Amino acid sequence: MTDAILYHNPRCSKSRAALELLQAHGVEPQVVRYLETPPDAATLRALLRKLGLCARQLLRSSEEEYKSLGLADPTLDEEALLRAMLEHPKLIERPILVVGERALVGRPPERVLELLA
Repeated sequence: MTDAILYHNPRCSKSRAALELLQAHGVEPQVVRYLETPPDAATLRALLRKLGLCARQLLRSSEEEYKSLGLADPTLDEEALLRAMLEHPKLIERPILVVGERALVGRPPERVLELLA
């Protein structure tokens, strides 16, 4: 499987575990260290579409930026939340595995195996 892309943060234990699981199953995904090379707006929108999620569902609410930017505010629209993730990629949940037109968040890490079938 060569078309697998893993949006990865090597400092995250869940992300590391997902990568190890993929490799143990013979999958060497293209690894995107999204904190170093964050997605642009079009890529982030495509990820959300493939995930079947809205921006709020992809936000890491435990991050300090979530609190300091007031992202819990329910009146914030999709565009405001997208802008926050684009400006602060740390807010994007991880890991994300993309295979073709399908994607999922690897939490727990074993979920990444669902896209290998």
